Amino acid sequence: MQLSFLFQPVDDLAAAAAHYAALGWEEAWRQGDHTIALQCPGLDTQLMLDDEPGWGGPGPMYLVDDVQAWLDAHPVAQVATRIADIPGGRVADIQAPGHVYYVFSVED
Repeated sequence: MQLSFLFQPVDDLAAAAAHYAALGWEEAWRQGDHTIALQCPGLDTQLMLDDEPGWGGPGPMYLVDDVQAWLDAHPVAQVATRIADIPGGRVADIQAPGHVYYVFSVED
């Protein structure tokens, strides 16, 4: 399990991306019209901004080898709303006491 992203839903993707760009953060990648990842200088973890409705709240995103296998191995982890296919992999939002976090996997 590796911390890869901090997920932050936003209302205005362009304005949020411009804010971080003004701080010196660089765009790491973009997925479609709704998701931009930014790289903070000096950190490995990226900030993922997303303006598409329907995802959960802000939280850390952890890379795992296989989402379903991870869930099976950790029965205390309860899916908050869904397990979903994403470009190149799968993601699940996990309800923890007082917050949400995400586990995701990528296909080889």
